[in-house]
Amino acid sequence: MPRSWRRKPRSCTSEERELRPRQSEEIMSKPAHIGIIMDGNGRWATERGLPRAAGHRAGVEALRKVVRATGDQGVKWLTVYAFSSENWSRPPTEISDLMGLLKLFIRRDLAELHQNGVRVRIIGDRRGLAPDIRNLLEEAEALTADNTDMTLVIAFSYGSRDEIARAAAKIARMASEGEISWGQVTPETFGAFLDTAGMPDPDLIIRTGGDQRLSNFLLWQAAYAELIFLPCYWPDFGQQDLAEAIHWFEGRDRRFGGVSARDVAS
Repeated sequence: MPRSWRRKPRSCTSEERELRPRQSEEIMSKPAHIGIIMDGNGRWATERGLPRAAGHRAGVEALRKVVRATGDQGVKWLTVYAFSSENWSRPPTEISDLMGLLKLFIRRDLAELHQNGVRVRIIGDRRGLAPDIRNLLEEAEALTADNTDMTLVIAFSYGSRDEIARAAAKIARMASEGEISWGQVTPETFGAFLDTAGMPDPDLIIRTGGDQRLSNFLLWQAAYAELIFLPCYWPDFGQQDLAEAIHWFEGRDRRFGGVSARDVAS
């Protein structure tokens, strides 16, 4: 991990940036799919003497910039952890603030996303969502369904264990009705029952906020993802930090359990 990310616990940026040298210029291309756990909004605000809602608003601004930067980098898929299934346990006032920010983000940014060829896809459990929220999510998906330049995946009311359990329940029901046999259940067929069906697995997952865990985010899909955990809070993450993360990824030698071409050649 670049030392510049480790040096400052409250900021992703540094005047002096040092990156681990690439092992080979031919090892990797850019990641096709980046996942981001956008953590630290509340603590960002608290450390500045602001209400937590101010941190969430700053986080939305950071998201806008990173979505644009991701497209500029040529990355085709970006999945952001917007609201987890566990987040429903937060205080009602904070949940209300987060729902309001979601509405504001979609209403304010949907036209721009659509104009820029971004497809919006939502993953997560929509059962029990308020009708206005559910309708807004469906509207965003429908409007942008034919866009092909980039896909922004919003993980909303999402938990990976719940996703896996729902997929297993679908398969069990189909098996009991004779629509599928147990011998047909492979990792590939199981993946077709997940919320992320048809999506590439993430190549790179970035988490801000200092914690070094996935927190129920894309557990199945992250089997071979490269992971970066940053101490800075999400509102401080910007375009340069994304570029550094991609640069770091390009230097990784991803063998997927095998032997790299470089090792074979040597």
